[in-house]
Order: sequence, then C-alpha cells, then structure tokens
Amino acid sequence: MKAIVQRVRQASLSVDGQLVSEIQNGLVCYLGVGRGDSDKEMLWLARKVAGLRIFSDQDGKMNLSVKDCDYEILVVSQFTLFGDIRNGFRPSFIEAEAPAEAERMYERFCSELESAGIKKVAHGVFGADMQISQLNNGPVTIILDTAVRSL
Repeated sequence: MKAIVQRVRQASLSVDGQLVSEIQNGLVCYLGVGRGDSDKEMLWLARKVAGLRIFSDQDGKMNLSVKDCDYEILVVSQFTLFGDIRNGFRPSFIEAEAPAEAERMYERFCSELESAGIKKVAHGVFGADMQISQLNNGPVTIILDTAVRSL
C-alpha cells in the first residue's frame, strides 16, 4: 500500500459538482492499494497515518499527531499511486489491486482510522471521478509505502 499524506487547513471532495465530504484542519490521505496487499500492510499504514507527528506543538515543532490535535482526515482512493512509467509515457497500473479488493481495503483503512480515535474520517467515492480542493498547510507532504516499512 502507498499513501501520500498532506497537512491541510481545509479540504473538500465533490463528484459531479455535488459536495460529498469536507474537513477542516487535518490531513488529506491519498491511498493506493497494490496487488497482494494484506491486512498486515493496511493496519501498519493506518497506524502510521493516525500517529504521524506533523502538527506544531506550543514551541512550533512538528511534534503532534492529527489525533493529538483533534483534527480530521479525508481519505481518497488513488490507484494511480501504482502507476508504472518505466517504459514509455503512458502509465501501467498492473501493480494496483483489483477494484473489489481495493475497495474493501480502502473501507477497512478508513474504519481503522476511526477506531484509532480520529475525530472525523471523511471518505471519497471509490472509483468515481472526484474533484478535490485543498488548502495545504505548510506545505507538509509525507510519502508512505508499506514495501519499505519496518513491521
């Protein structure tokens, strides 16, 4: 699994011009599920996202997590994180998980964040053409990849 996590002041997600979800201070997490990813990878990644200490404490140091600050997370499914452009210019997505299993993992990931005590976990619409608007805070962007983790 892969995730791109961005610290935001606000973010919203729409489909076909209709607002689906929005958050205020917190994180936008773009989540990609790869072929063969298991619950083990999903649990590790959810724990990392919930615990990332990338918000400022009273001394201005990045020392607090989204949970510490009582902030929110918007999770957006993004199979394109597995786009392979080693050959040519058109990405290949054969390393992305099949849609049914990827959606199951996406929903479990969101549930794990909720179980971790995140104030609000907003969802995108799996498989939809989504429009995301976000006001980055920092900017702070973290790339997470379970293929290079320590379990």
